[in-house]
Amino acid sequence: MFECHRVEKDEDLESIAKKYNTSVKIIQDINNLYYNDLREGMELIVPTESKDYFNYYVVEKGDNLYQIARKYNINPSLLASINGLNYDDYIYPNQQILIPKNGYSYYITADGDTIDEVVKIFNSNKDKFLDENKTIYLMAGQLLVNKK
Repeated sequence: MFECHRVEKDEDLESIAKKYNTSVKIIQDINNLYYNDLREGMELIVPTESKDYFNYYVVEKGDNLYQIARKYNINPSLLASINGLNYDDYIYPNQQILIPKNGYSYYITADGDTIDEVVKIFNSNKDKFLDENKTIYLMAGQLLVNKK
């Protein structure tokens, strides 16, 4: 799962990573950051509870999103979205990307989505869905998960 974090005065990647129990590299990779140059008010996507829903894959020389998606039997667009990338973005060796675990369904929210509509998409029980997704903003681009 992911959360949106607004950078506060004097925060750096190390303090944000510590707050979310993740690594600087993962935050950099998800947000396509190449430097430690943060500005107050900047919004970052940070992983939360990713160990439950994702595995990590380290990109090798010559990899592309389509090949990785095929290797893990994942929709390439979903793989790109989960990692904050566009389908045609360049990925580079040693970059870590999230690979969805089997046994879960994933949905990226769109403008105007409601909880009831998303529950129907997952063909799920509302209580179970709310339990799996502790923080729901229903803003476009939020990743929601449902255990199959």
